[in-house]
Amino acid sequence: MNREIAETRALEVLTWVLSEDDLIQVFMGTTGASQDDLRSNTLNHEFLISILDFVLMDDSWVISCSKFMNIDPSQIQVIKMSLDGGQEVNWT
Repeated sequence: MNREIAETRALEVLTWVLSEDDLIQVFMGTTGASQDDLRSNTLNHEFLISILDFVLMDDSWVISCSKFMNIDPSQIQVIKMSLDGGQEVNWT
């Protein structure tokens, strides 16, 4: 997936998270992100990667999000990997 498509798809994931009132509160509570952070960082790759990482923490969130986006659930990980800085880190 090219970077431009990944950015667009990551914004769709963010849109889904924002549409889930309970979930956005969990994200904000877990990360310490504020409403201002949500508004000002929407095009920041690190922020988008944090949203993707958050969604990837729970299979039910991945499934719900992928249904919202009409994509295969595995594509959430592909989106993350396609963003600059979203590659998996190998610590060995």
